[in-house]
Amino acid sequence: MTKQYQDCLQRYKLPEFHAEWAAIRRGIEKESLRVSPDGHISPHPHPPALGSALTNDYITTDFSEALLEFITPVYEDIDECLKMLENIHRYSMQHLENDEILWVSSMPCPLGAEDSIPIAQFGSSNMGKMKTLYRHGLSNRYGSLMQVIAGLHYNFSMPEAFWGPYQAICGHTGTLQDFRTDRYLHLIRNFHRYSWLLLYLFGASPAACKCFAQGRDHGLESLDQHSFYLPDATCLRMGNLGYKSEAQKSLFVCYNELSTYVECLHSAMHTPYEEYETIGQYRMTTGPDGEQSKDYLQINTNLLQLENEFYSTIRPKPLLKDGQRPLAALQEGGIEYVEVRALDLNPYLPLGIDATQIRFLDTFLLHCLLADSPACNQQEFFEVGENIAKVVEHGRDPELVLNMEAKPRKMQEWADELLTDLQHSASLLDHLQKTNKHSASLAEQAEKLANPALTPSGRMLAEMQEGQMSFFEFSMLQSRKHGVELRNGGLDEKTSTEFEAASKASHEAQKAVEDSETISFDQFLDEWNSQ
Repeated sequence: MTKQYQDCLQRYKLPEFHAEWAAIRRGIEKESLRVSPDGHISPHPHPPALGSALTNDYITTDFSEALLEFITPVYEDIDECLKMLENIHRYSMQHLENDEILWVSSMPCPLGAEDSIPIAQFGSSNMGKMKTLYRHGLSNRYGSLMQVIAGLHYNFSMPEAFWGPYQAICGHTGTLQDFRTDRYLHLIRNFHRYSWLLLYLFGASPAACKCFAQGRDHGLESLDQHSFYLPDATCLRMGNLGYKSEAQKSLFVCYNELSTYVECLHSAMHTPYEEYETIGQYRMTTGPDGEQSKDYLQINTNLLQLENEFYSTIRPKPLLKDGQRPLAALQEGGIEYVEVRALDLNPYLPLGIDATQIRFLDTFLLHCLLADSPACNQQEFFEVGENIAKVVEHGRDPELVLNMEAKPRKMQEWADELLTDLQHSASLLDHLQKTNKHSASLAEQAEKLANPALTPSGRMLAEMQEGQMSFFEFSMLQSRKHGVELRNGGLDEKTSTEFEAASKASHEAQKAVEDSETISFDQFLDEWNSQ
């Protein structure tokens, strides 16, 4: 045992760290807009060859019919996970219609009026109708423009072999499920404290098309005739221009105990909100035969329609049974994994992410899990939000000052301290996996800290300014480049056949769900809201 390895164990108060504990489990969910050859959002329905958006395990849609979402299964091997993501891309690219391509940036392509964005359709089953209604609710509450921003979600969990021995090391005497849940909440608290670092290192949305911000308060500057930006911005997607809700600003969501987290979201889902009551849950319409029916506008008029409406950089996730609500599943089975939601698509990478970034994420999340994690409080909760807002808009300013426990702290110094500490978890993983790739990834991030021009946001702005390109022109250049690479070859016949079979099976599964309905949508929605 080397001294460095011993130091890593001591840093996390561990007597040992077995090789099988390093078999981290991961999955990726990646969103991308379908756009026309000239770069405008696709008005066409979800391509039938990609299967049913309701029931396909690999390819679905998010808010819009045009916003594809690719989902990998869970993998212990990073290369296998990325290969599956690549195969999903290739299959989808080869089955897009109307010469469409995938938009590679998180901030969307040029957009027209709100009603020009086609909302995702999931068929005629009650669950399918509710998924579409939820999106109509989002549109009526926040507008459709915000909802077509694309992101990348990283699902992380430790292997089952880790939890029993680690529970013994920590001296926890409760159930294994309770221990696992407590430690994932522990990870989430630390993630919130340090998530601004991810925005600096991987933020790739320093600019946006002017039409996206039209009629909105934004405080951005003109980069050119068609683009807004901020000189030191990193991740506008996570700022006021992106996933923000005025209604949720006052929500204090506590991650100290699962019961308080569940109680907070449950309360928000059952508390009427005046602005949403003004919209109304539905309006009555009269058909040709004079019969009246409800034209639904949102699932309900509460602060949150569903759990997923709460915007967060990370979510605790349960394993869901068919028809089960996420909060009910959390209470019954505890937290099974965490979903990191703070990541932009990297437009320089065909898949939006690569193995180097994944290794850093694993290093970062393992550190968040193993390092001390004090209980959160309301002051820190809102301080975290303020730090994120500062890094979003001014992250590449070397003089930027954040707040740490109500005291000013230079971001560069704090980030350097964090990266130094992260060497402990990187070395643990390298030692057990007999590699140096986690440390190499960490070193690459340290270079970005020393030179902000190396960050994706810095590279993008430099390239746009030097090439006199608008945000649209830059994104189209990268989209076409990756589109050619992903469309041409690289998908073997066996894999293609498997995706075709999955697509066919998903259409059959959707039809089976629709054929089995026994109650009206009105009744279904009433029962859902009363749960």
